[in-house]
Amino acid sequence: MPPRWPRRPDPNDPAYRRLADRINWAVHIAFFAAVNSGLWFVRELNGALPQLPWLTGAWALGLLLHGFYVVRLARYEESKDAKD
Repeated sequence: MPPRWPRRPDPNDPAYRRLADRINWAVHIAFFAAVNSGLWFVRELNGALPQLPWLTGAWALGLLLHGFYVVRLARYEESKDAKD
């Protein structure tokens, strides 16, 4: 079953924004895994892409920083527009 939102989606809702950020991060992880697995497969087949470990490492570091922001640093307060 896909996750369901229990109420009408509102971009001003802090819980909705938090969920959206986490889903966005999960999509980035899936894209990273798909692209890198394909690139590493091609590298194993013909030995091309000698700089691939650096690319994978830099991209993984970016994903870790993105995850750190989403999980620890992001603050989801009620927006000023919603209080009016």
